[in-house]
Amino acid sequence: MSIDPRFAYREAGARAASPVGRVILLYEQAIQDLGGAISALAAQDIEQRTRLLSHALLVIGQLQACLDLERGGEVASNLDRFYDLVRQRLLDAQLQASPVILREQMDLLLSVRSAWIEVEQHERQSAAPPPAAANAPAEPSAKPAAPSHWRA
Repeated sequence: MSIDPRFAYREAGARAASPVGRVILLYEQAIQDLGGAISALAAQDIEQRTRLLSHALLVIGQLQACLDLERGGEVASNLDRFYDLVRQRLLDAQLQASPVILREQMDLLLSVRSAWIEVEQHERQSAAPPPAAANAPAEPSAKPAAPSHWRA
């Protein structure tokens, strides 16, 4: 049994990603699915369109299932409603064979994905040590420093 190298690469990336990074990866997958569904719609490939929309719905369902509505407050509630709306509109797009609806949902997902990217960048900056601390010694040395041979 051979493993698809693309799948192995994505799986390794997902395992190494932060929780916010995993959310971003799910958004990217849903966006990719919708792009493929738009192409399948143009090619009148109903089977491919249905497969990709079904997968996008699963991804959106996974994002929604991960929400912590008790501790997430208003943000989690807003995301929950957003995911409900996206899922409903994807079903509408499937029934109406509408590339316009698919593009609208894709644009919404791209917009929210960019907000998640900002969150991830903020987390990275918060986790990074300040520039001065990065160059400071871990602990003071008990021995005096060796004399320097250069002059300013």
